[in-house]
Amino acid sequence: MTPVARNRFRSDRGLTLRMGGVSLALGALYVAFGAVLLSVYGDTPASAFLVLVIVLGMAWSQWYFSDTLALKSMRAKVVEPHQAPELHAMIDRLCALADMPKPRVAVAQTDMPNAFATGRTPSHSAVCVTTGIMRRLTADELEGVLAHELAHVANRDVTVMTVASTLGLLAGFITRWGMLLGGRNRNRNGAIGFLIVLVVSIVVYAISFVLTRSLSRYRELSADRSGAYITGRPSQLASALSKISGDMARIPSNDLRDTGAVSAFFFAPALNRDSVSAMFSTHPPLEKRLAQLQQISREMGEH
Repeated sequence: MTPVARNRFRSDRGLTLRMGGVSLALGALYVAFGAVLLSVYGDTPASAFLVLVIVLGMAWSQWYFSDTLALKSMRAKVVEPHQAPELHAMIDRLCALADMPKPRVAVAQTDMPNAFATGRTPSHSAVCVTTGIMRRLTADELEGVLAHELAHVANRDVTVMTVASTLGLLAGFITRWGMLLGGRNRNRNGAIGFLIVLVVSIVVYAISFVLTRSLSRYRELSADRSGAYITGRPSQLASALSKISGDMARIPSNDLRDTGAVSAFFFAPALNRDSVSAMFSTHPPLEKRLAQLQQISREMGEH
């Protein structure tokens, strides 16, 4: 029998370096954004304290409750082993192979075939699958998808993605409520201050958007590799990916828009051919993912 230590998810130096670079860039953005807010709205100790509380409070809340917020956005319910025995059995087996803590298991009642992982740490995470994906995939295909999602948790790229998304949400919040924060000062200086914050917020959102997309595309390829190696059946993961990507084109656009808050975390992009968002995809091209899995299959001698 192969030792458990050799069955753990393979480390990815490229992913580690990218996560480090994105984290440093986000840290610099947080500091710069906070400094601008303090300079514009922190003219008194009370207002400076208010700005600081808002910035830190929103960042901490989004990070700490990231798994809960993601599940709520999909209207997903956490299920116990007696409610979904086969699903839990698959995750138990994969977690044992990977030597990692078992995340919470959730199911979302939607025909859209997909899955995602979320959480701030491997010990505080959740893996969610939709009823649509469970109806469409075989047991081996679903296991490949679950291995892919668990790789996101083990690699901790979910945490970095959550922080990156938080900064964009914070910038959007300040943009919408900047007038309220500066409402007591409606003179010319107040208007200039709001304009400065508006411009900086747009720039911060744009940078965080680019950082999130660049990391998201690479981490999907990394999770595909890890999932294929941990199950030893890359062809099943490729089959699942092909099925889901094909069926996604038949999902109504309204249903796809409803999942926008967690689309960057999905196993497959929640897009159809008519979606304008395809230009800003969070996932690498399907052909690239399948080619990588085919190469791994040849290396492993899978039949």
